[in-house]
Amino acid sequence: MAERVENEYGAEQIQVLDGLEHIRKRPGMYISSTDAKGLHHLVHEVVDNSIDEALAGYCTHIEVTLNGDGSCTVQDNGRGIPTDIHPKEGISTLEVVFTKVNAGGKFGGDSGYKVSSGLHGVGVKAVNALSEWLEAEVSHEGHVFRQVYNRGVPQRSVQIVGDTDEMGTKVTFMPDADIFETTIFSYETLKGRLRELAYLNKGLRITLEDKREGQEKTDSFCYEGGICSFVEELNKSREELLFPAPVYFEEQEGDTVCEVAIQYNESYNEVIYSYANNINTIDGGTHVAGLKMALTKVINDAGRKQNILKENDRLSSEDVLEGITAVVSVKLTNAQFESQTKDKLNNSTIRTFVNKCVSEHMATFLEENPSVAKELVLRCITAQKAKEAARNARDLTRRKGVLGSTTLPGKLADCSDRRSELCEIYIVEGDSAGGTAKQGRDRRFQAILPLRGKILNVEKVRLNRVLENEEIKSMITAFGCGILDDFDESKLRYDRIISMTDADVDGAHIRILLYTFLFRYMRPLIEHGHVYAAKPPLYKASFKGHDDYLYSEEEKVEYDKNAQGKIEYQRYKGLGEMSKEQLWDTTMNPATRTLIRVTMKDAAEADQMFSMLMGERPELRRQFIEENASLVTDLDV
Repeated sequence: MAERVENEYGAEQIQVLDGLEHIRKRPGMYISSTDAKGLHHLVHEVVDNSIDEALAGYCTHIEVTLNGDGSCTVQDNGRGIPTDIHPKEGISTLEVVFTKVNAGGKFGGDSGYKVSSGLHGVGVKAVNALSEWLEAEVSHEGHVFRQVYNRGVPQRSVQIVGDTDEMGTKVTFMPDADIFETTIFSYETLKGRLRELAYLNKGLRITLEDKREGQEKTDSFCYEGGICSFVEELNKSREELLFPAPVYFEEQEGDTVCEVAIQYNESYNEVIYSYANNINTIDGGTHVAGLKMALTKVINDAGRKQNILKENDRLSSEDVLEGITAVVSVKLTNAQFESQTKDKLNNSTIRTFVNKCVSEHMATFLEENPSVAKELVLRCITAQKAKEAARNARDLTRRKGVLGSTTLPGKLADCSDRRSELCEIYIVEGDSAGGTAKQGRDRRFQAILPLRGKILNVEKVRLNRVLENEEIKSMITAFGCGILDDFDESKLRYDRIISMTDADVDGAHIRILLYTFLFRYMRPLIEHGHVYAAKPPLYKASFKGHDDYLYSEEEKVEYDKNAQGKIEYQRYKGLGEMSKEQLWDTTMNPATRTLIRVTMKDAAEADQMFSMLMGERPELRRQFIEENASLVTDLDV
């Protein structure tokens, strides 16, 4: 937790910059969208205010509750929003905070929040404006203060409604159904972000409780190890770790704080999560640049000190980052981001600060652990040689035409329409099912690419091996968009990439292999919603001359209950057992089929899932399958 600052928190610290305007008319300007993402953004905005109290050293527990009536409550034990009369506005400061855009403690300079995740003072005002109703309750100075708003409009002045010895702020709001496409909160979506915030604020307890009927559950997160615990969680499915525990350090210089946790594993992937004032900077920025620069220099220096590297030898940043899992979190005043979405940090001074911190601490660690330093340098040298081989393989593959070729693979049955936004490609298991699919498809917009058996598990091999695999080369050529640094989404030949495999364990395994390849080498396809799974039926039920298709064991049980008399069932062991008409009706006809979109709700969980499912620890894979057997056809990455 940040050091507690003994400053008074009153009306004079709340500066008013503008009035409440346009939020209900243009909600996308304030919360990005009115879909499920925007809905959950409301919760994040209220929680962020409580996090700011924690960063200032005044809050140790935040509780988020999904209430039975559909509303959400966020409560903390911070100082409580000031309720005295604001000197400029002439109304309670509580009302100012919830109704005046650009009013908030983050504008108070030395008197307000030094570090804040918000920039513009809009957060809770947007929540208030976009809620059917909102109730703010503040406990401080021995009293409980309350004010209620309807669609942002105060219904009465701030009232004292009770006495208390506690302190804190409690906000309950009901999202406005006139604004949002959905007003149903996802417990799992909130759980992921709240757990992340607990990692980033060590010692802070965050509790999530669902009180909705039939969905009752609760989770509580508190990590004394902070981001060190985060790295341990990310690496829990890894078997071979270079350091027994992550290298962790924290430095503070004035109001700027740098926290870093680093651990290397046996994989070939670089996993770095970066945060600035608790905001996930998914595109990195100056703090990540400082980390990479420092690691490159320190590991090169260690190699020369141990006479492993000659004076003219040099490991690149790419070489020293293979197999790394790291989290870098900085907290600073006046954070500058590249865009409104805050995906990339731009403060130039933070690069120097992080570089200095990482250089000093990692150099000390490697000096004190020479055997670990030697193994790390040797790994980086191996990575360098492997990457050179991979570059040669990629160049050879490019010369042969796989990366960027206009010659499509011979087994691809392409569609006639050339408008990519209307086209889709089915990745089909086996030649038998591929033949049926080719006969049953709509040739205008549906392409078929059959795969022979299971594709290569890319989690366990480097790029040069990946590019030698015939099935993967066929997919790269058919998709047309390239991989890794050569990836160009504008060249994608199909808007929908659909895996169509048998409804059994082998089919699920093939899907996982496919998704692992796409996740590691064409991740934007998943991020931008181009990847789907077809859902073929398990049974054909024949009853009184009528056929029905059943897609799960649960549907079969329900069918047995509702139908009387003799039912004949045909269990489909594979797609090849269906006629072309049946395959079209059940699995390929856009009017009747069911497609499951493969999404990335949480990049960290997705990365961890692929490492666990396709990695070297079978006991974790077995545990996952046993716990999620019923979900095997509904994997959501």
